[in-house]
Amino acid sequence: MEPIPPATTTSSPEGLPAPPSGSLEAEERPDGLFAEDDEPSGFLALTMAELRKVVWPSRQQLFSESVAVILMVSLSAAAIAAIDRFYHWGSAQIFR
Repeated sequence: MEPIPPATTTSSPEGLPAPPSGSLEAEERPDGLFAEDDEPSGFLALTMAELRKVVWPSRQQLFSESVAVILMVSLSAAAIAAIDRFYHWGSAQIFR
């Protein structure tokens, strides 16, 4: 059995050598971070910059997914209540 070679991070997924760190422009950064000259300062500015990246759901999508969540929570609660009542009934039959 051959040993597995260690993973290397010296090349990109395309097999090209990785560029030196800090050499990418703001629009080329794969991690979504800002270049030093475009970086907003402060917590509020960073928060607003991240919120601009969010893809907000439509009203219809929000409604349908909320209904799905409420339905699943209700079904789960009903199932847990049924199981609880069954065990309560079973323990009452055993420990009279």
